[in-house]
Amino acid sequence: MGKGKVSNSSHNESNDNETKLVLNIYDLTPMNNYSYWIGFGIFHSGIEVRGKEYGFGAHDFSISGVFEVEPKCCPGFSYRCSISLGRINMSSSDFRAFIENLASDYHGNTYHLISKNCNHFSDDIVYKLTGKHIPRWVNRLARLGSLFSCLLPESLQATRVKKVPEYHQIEGNETLSTTTPSEIDETEQENPLLSSKDGSVDINFVKAAPSDCKAEMP
Repeated sequence: MGKGKVSNSSHNESNDNETKLVLNIYDLTPMNNYSYWIGFGIFHSGIEVRGKEYGFGAHDFSISGVFEVEPKCCPGFSYRCSISLGRINMSSSDFRAFIENLASDYHGNTYHLISKNCNHFSDDIVYKLTGKHIPRWVNRLARLGSLFSCLLPESLQATRVKKVPEYHQIEGNETLSTTTPSEIDETEQENPLLSSKDGSVDINFVKAAPSDCKAEMP
């Protein structure tokens, strides 16, 4: 999968495809208020692109765990700060194809706090689009790995999306649902973003591109 073009800030012509890439960082625990200042903490992160933030969380199914929320409003976490990662040159349709392709590699039941967490997902997006990485301190806990995993509270070792959607649409029109198929209307089945609500915040789960439809990015 190819990288998006990194925008040259000295270019003066208007470009509708140019957009900011922002890393939004959240605290998973209040102890970050103390450990953050020595370069350590337990963080959630998401990538903000075109007015939406994309993250990765756990659920029990072998389908996409990639979700979309309003920037800086991921439910269940306390927003800390944002880091600008520059600008990229990619159309909305190309980015949608990119994130759906990536979602096929991030199923909810593959989430692991140490080896495959939300920060790995953020770093993967940034690397694929820019060839760079997110700041090392954001995912330092994962790199320290097993040294600290036994000390983590069970609630953090099993960090999950705060509210799993009522259903997911998966390949072959099969669904995993708490409702019957007749209760799901046709417009929802065609929508690649399947919504769940946590209080007043919408969590939209990105439907992964089918494996036989994964496109090579330009």
